[in-house]
Amino acid sequence: MPVSHTIAFLPAPADIPNSVDIDTILADLQDDGVSAPADDVAGLQDVVARADREGITLRVVVLDENPGRDSQLRDIATDVGEQQGGTILVLSPNWVGTSSDALPRVAVEDAQDHAYTGNAVASANQFLDAVVEPDAPYGLITVGLLLVVGAGAAVTWRLRSRRAAAATRVED
Repeated sequence: MPVSHTIAFLPAPADIPNSVDIDTILADLQDDGVSAPADDVAGLQDVVARADREGITLRVVVLDENPGRDSQLRDIATDVGEQQGGTILVLSPNWVGTSSDALPRVAVEDAQDHAYTGNAVASANQFLDAVVEPDAPYGLITVGLLLVVGAGAAVTWRLRSRRAAAATRVED
């Protein structure tokens, strides 16, 4: 009897750098939604408050150094998000990581692309701006283009019909 082997693909465990203490970050986030060096705290508190006014629960974590890999920032954001909820933005000097249980992943990743500034407060503001700015109304744009193309086709058909009718009258 042949032996059947089942291969299961399991998600890789979170890779949190040894230098990062998630419990310390969580404790720091409790009072104001910010875990960052003292110089950045006031500016980041303003960003978190602005996010709250926009209906977004934002938590910002700033690391003093880059971890070994940029993907570790997303792992930190995911771990913090699982315990805190909301949208988590993790910044290091050169990288950005995010996680959100409230916003679509595509919106968060797009906003993340705007957060590479090297300045934590500017990065967080740009991230938030990108999250709250309305998307272009692509549905309306598509309908408009279809109407324009349809109208052009109708006008072309009408002109060709008239020319054909005029040519038939001339031949008679």
